Amino acid sequence: MRLGYARVSTEDQALERLLAELRTDDVLVVTRLDRLARSTAELLRIVQTIEEKRAGLQSLEEPWADTTSPAGRMVLTVFAGIAEFERALIRQRTEEGRTAAKKRGVPFGRPRKLRPDQQDLIRRLIEEGRSVSDVARAFNVHPATIYRCLETAQPL
Repeated sequence: MRLGYARVSTEDQALERLLAELRTDDVLVVTRLDRLARSTAELLRIVQTIEEKRAGLQSLEEPWADTTSPAGRMVLTVFAGIAEFERALIRQRTEEGRTAAKKRGVPFGRPRKLRPDQQDLIRRLIEEGRSVSDVARAFNVHPATIYRCLETAQPL
């Protein structure tokens, strides 16, 4: 059976229902691949789902995207390899960038709520008898932040 799909669903509900209904030897026909998926990764996931159902995919505008033919399967396999290679390069470049930034002293993680001098002042105020909630209000932080400051001498 040939099934048509004409647009990308905002919530993927229609497409997911259609994919669930595919049977062996069915062919999903789309006008263009960009109407089926928003990214290469998503397209490859959809193609894999179709292949697991032993069904096919054909695009009217891109005749090379035809998993019912050996040449079409080969082209999509090459695309999958290129997409995987691209993801690996992005991961590698990201890690290299993080390493270089750390060497330059760029801080990572969530910014500190309190500077070391503020933490010292908080400890003194608590030692003088001020309540945790009063100090938290004065520094515009949650009382849990004050308790963490009191528990450890390390920066928050």
